[in-house]
Amino acid sequence: MDVFELSLWLTGFLVILVVIGVRVAFATAFIGFLGLCLFFMSRQGFDRGLVTAMKLAGQIPHSKSTTYALSLIPTFILIGYLAYYAGLTRYLFEAARRWVGWLPGGLGVATVFATAGFAAVSGASVATSAVFARIAIPEMLKLGYDKRFAAGVVAAGGTLASLIPPSAILVIYAIIVEQSVGKLLLAGFLPGAVSALIYGGLIVGLAKWRPALGPAVKGFTWGQRFAAIPGTLPILLVVFIIVYSIYFGWATPTEAGALGAFVVLLMALFQGLKWGQLRGALMEAAKLTVMIFTMIWGVLIYVRFLGFAQLPDAFANFIGGLELPVYVTLMMILLAYVVLGMFMDAIGMLILTLPVTFPAVIALNGAAPGEVGALGMSETDCAIWFGIIVVKMAELCLITPPIGLNCFVVAGVAQDNKLPISVQDVFRGATPFFVADVVTVAVLIAFPGIVLWLPNLM
Repeated sequence: MDVFELSLWLTGFLVILVVIGVRVAFATAFIGFLGLCLFFMSRQGFDRGLVTAMKLAGQIPHSKSTTYALSLIPTFILIGYLAYYAGLTRYLFEAARRWVGWLPGGLGVATVFATAGFAAVSGASVATSAVFARIAIPEMLKLGYDKRFAAGVVAAGGTLASLIPPSAILVIYAIIVEQSVGKLLLAGFLPGAVSALIYGGLIVGLAKWRPALGPAVKGFTWGQRFAAIPGTLPILLVVFIIVYSIYFGWATPTEAGALGAFVVLLMALFQGLKWGQLRGALMEAAKLTVMIFTMIWGVLIYVRFLGFAQLPDAFANFIGGLELPVYVTLMMILLAYVVLGMFMDAIGMLILTLPVTFPAVIALNGAAPGEVGALGMSETDCAIWFGIIVVKMAELCLITPPIGLNCFVVAGVAQDNKLPISVQDVFRGATPFFVADVVTVAVLIAFPGIVLWLPNLM
């Protein structure tokens, strides 16, 4: 058996491990290390091959965790937790409620817009869903909203943190495919806004079709609406600092993230943040950061083995040689993500598949340096555009059964707060938003300028 066949068998075994519930970080590290051992043992003998594989696998965590771009992940995550513990999210939700609550399903629309605003300082979908499960669901239930509908709105709204900068998952994508972190973060801004508007339109449409799903909230005067704006200014200031400094090149993404975290900390202290709350924010940020880094380490060991096996190049050549329309082939790749998303979490799915699918999409575009390819864009633009598309596809796995992490988080928070909402309720409530995400992806494929306009202005 040659190394290419070995990589196919081990990849199949990896999929089985993930499906039966083994953590992505440990499954990929095990398969990657096993593949490296078998590869070097076949060439250097048992003893030398084992030593070489151990050295190579041992070097990866240190060499990759010292990458400068990775340092912004903990700062982005910390921003979100500090904003939550300081209570800034409640001001955001209240402002959205007063301004758009009069619409059919208005509190649901307000929740989506508030999650979009919080996503601009959070960077973590799970954290966003957990925060608004505590804030928005009880308010919606008080007004007589359908419990499934309310839970689905929060679970879907939380996915916006995957696109809207600062997004941890976009940073991971940029590192894996070696693209500009700053450009990718800016590229997610408009698609995130478009996705939020499509969610809002879906909520209004469903509430008009079935008014019992979510009644409107009326009675707010213009004075009350304007009075709610000052409470949102701290979050808007942080968003402005991060986006503006990256856009004009005044700061690297890492520096912008650190500055944003510092500003939120000052605001939190001004709001009366206590030591216990600060400790909670730091601990939560540390836990999520460690989880993400562990997944990156495990997957990169597996990726190193794939490099020796040349599986990514073989898959790229296979895709490039298909005698199918370019967009049909692209749809096949995206459908594969839909299936994988049913069994894997978003970050794990991306870092596991990108070493194979990214070269394939670049080959599919086939753009020579300085030229436009089959997808109508240059190689660099294609890399940025595909990043936004694939991250949007990763959002689907956050609300699709059986592994939809956002749905489990929302159900867990709801049950902790003694609300009668099960995991099945959340999945059912989130189902319409799957259709909304498909529409969003179709829009971004049809109009790539939505993705590329901001980064191309840098």
